[in-house]
Amino acid sequence: MSGQLPDLGLFKVVCELDRAWVLDRPVCIFRGLGAIDIKMKRLILAACLLPHAGVYAQNGIGTIGSASPFSISGYAEPYYSYAFDQSLNDTKPSFIYSYNKNDEVAVNLAFLKASYNTRNIRANFALAAGSYVNANYSAEPGVVKNLYQGNVGIKLSRENNLWLDVGVFPSHIGFESPVGKDNWTLTRSLGADNTPYFESGARVSYTSENKTWFVSGLILNGWQHIKPVPGNSTPSFGTQITYRPSPGITLNSSTFIGNDYPDATRRMRYFHNFYGIFQLNRQLAALIGFDIGMEQKHKGSSAMNTWFNPTVILRYAPTEKTAIAVKAEYYDDRNGVRIATGTPHGFKTWSFSANFDYYLSPNILWRVEARTLTRMFHKFA
Repeated sequence: MSGQLPDLGLFKVVCELDRAWVLDRPVCIFRGLGAIDIKMKRLILAACLLPHAGVYAQNGIGTIGSASPFSISGYAEPYYSYAFDQSLNDTKPSFIYSYNKNDEVAVNLAFLKASYNTRNIRANFALAAGSYVNANYSAEPGVVKNLYQGNVGIKLSRENNLWLDVGVFPSHIGFESPVGKDNWTLTRSLGADNTPYFESGARVSYTSENKTWFVSGLILNGWQHIKPVPGNSTPSFGTQITYRPSPGITLNSSTFIGNDYPDATRRMRYFHNFYGIFQLNRQLAALIGFDIGMEQKHKGSSAMNTWFNPTVILRYAPTEKTAIAVKAEYYDDRNGVRIATGTPHGFKTWSFSANFDYYLSPNILWRVEARTLTRMFHKFA
């Protein structure tokens, strides 16, 4: 079947205690650390009529009056999401990895994290649960499925900010984080959901003294893997360069090169992520991103399958407690490298969203978002 299918009306309402965003249908979300009191529980249950909310906190551990290198932090994102597309069941399409439960109260991400930071050593260990974890860690074995972070870093130079980190750490690709409070919008973009959120291996990074430059090189266990793909004996590689010429401009380039298949069917993948963040004035900011990837059609082939994804987000913060953001993106994976459809034309989709944020307190954000996906030449299934 060719031509354009009807728009898929998706709308979500969310309540968030920091920052995040929703995709396709109404969603309600909460985030928090520690116990949630009765009032917050009521808000979560009413989230289907409210945006999403979340809570987070961090506390140092040490003696009174002294700075401790240890800290403990926690975070949670309960949410309710409703999709108007009646063909969906309790889970959204497989290309959505965050807030992917439909018409039920669920937890997207909840974690407890312990950190240790000194001048020359740093370490993080975090265990997590939620629908985000179930979707993104499904290929990992046993208790590793709940390992959100587990890394140790050593400073390599006395004079320069040069570090070696090994373990499981956040991905070097993209402008969005699994932690909703760190993002401009409630739900994740299609690009974020279909690139690594985490990675494992070793990373050498350098930050210039004035923090204008950040440069890193990585050796990885593949494309979002803690345990390497069985039968794959080749490491993957990544780079990241971030340039901040002024406080209001951030430019980032991240790359990935590697094979995500067993050696017998090896297909090299080449991926580049670029984004720029521009603080236009005290209230208005813009983000422009563009991803492009190529993968061999088969082992030894010079022919490539290509996919790409442009994204634009505008954010307006009229007061310290409120913000409005709108996002537009297009995802084209006609050969089904990242999103397989089983159709001749592959996955070609536009996505638009708008959200409103209100900070109830420094670590409580209430958020509502509406999002729509326009599908072309395929079915969301």
